[in-house]
Amino acid sequence: MLGTYSYHEIFRKTIVAFGTLFNNIELRRSTEVMKVPLAYGPKQKFLARLDQVPDPTNKRVQITLPRISFEIAGIGYDPSRKVSPTQKIKINKDVDENYNTYMPVPYNLDFELAIISKNQEDGLQILEQILPVFQPHFNLPVKLLTQMKEVKDVPVVLQSIDYEDDYEGDFATRRAVIYTLRFTAKTYLYGPVTEHKVVKKTQIDYYSSTNTTTAPRQVRYTTTPAAQVDKDGTVVTTLSAAISKTQTVFDVADASTISKWDDIYIGTEAMRVSSKTGNSLTVLRGRNGTTAAAAAGAVSVYKIDAVDDALIGGEDDFGFNETSSFFQDMKKYNPVSGADESI
Repeated sequence: MLGTYSYHEIFRKTIVAFGTLFNNIELRRSTEVMKVPLAYGPKQKFLARLDQVPDPTNKRVQITLPRISFEIAGIGYDPSRKVSPTQKIKINKDVDENYNTYMPVPYNLDFELAIISKNQEDGLQILEQILPVFQPHFNLPVKLLTQMKEVKDVPVVLQSIDYEDDYEGDFATRRAVIYTLRFTAKTYLYGPVTEHKVVKKTQIDYYSSTNTTTAPRQVRYTTTPAAQVDKDGTVVTTLSAAISKTQTVFDVADASTISKWDDIYIGTEAMRVSSKTGNSLTVLRGRNGTTAAAAAGAVSVYKIDAVDDALIGGEDDFGFNETSSFFQDMKKYNPVSGADESI
């Protein structure tokens, strides 16, 4: 298992999504409105920048406050959200293939968010824009796995709030009011995503001896999926007149493309043709679990055929086409080459 490359950028997506929660916070004073800068990094980095130029009259430094910084404080496994590791998630890639992956593994990302301001008023303005959102958590929708087209709600839980007022020293010392908020984002990690084709044919060979190495196959039983509704939307003809829900004999405009034992579809009902005379059809009503229903004249008639069978997807309801073949050619089936080979 180890060594199978798999990287979905889930931690990165969770970090970015967490940061976007705080990227539109504003600070409003009587004469100005400013957007509070947000950056990824430890608060010590910004405090060190302030210490390098402690002159409170330096405007270049003054505009660095207030600001918000955040960083990862820890990563831990969350056993309380564990689900069965053998379950799989399947999403259709197309009509023939699925994306498969095992259920995700729950992990918690701990974040530390620091609000750094030069006075209490600025800090409290920012704090009051954040705290009401968390009661004590906020569900953050994140598309963790692009291939699976799945959007997960990642709860972001506010764990604690600390306050620090760095106002010691002489007049030249820069004041920093710091609120430190600790959050936990409950995300999920996925393993490799694999692609699997939908099984559309099963084949069983019967042998005349238990020694299949030397014995030839005698009988082959094959099944393929059979569509129960029209999938390609091709109209083969139309009804000549309205029919009731009990009527089993009716005329169509042109029955040349319809044969005995064909399955046809009218409205929401599947029917099987039991006999045909000219353009007159005798049918078995309410096939494949459908309900017999009346239909108006000139309604489209569809035929369920091999083209529809080929369009069946992994999530569709379907029946089965069954065939039996008998052999006396002294051959056996090779599953590697997919061909019948002589013994």
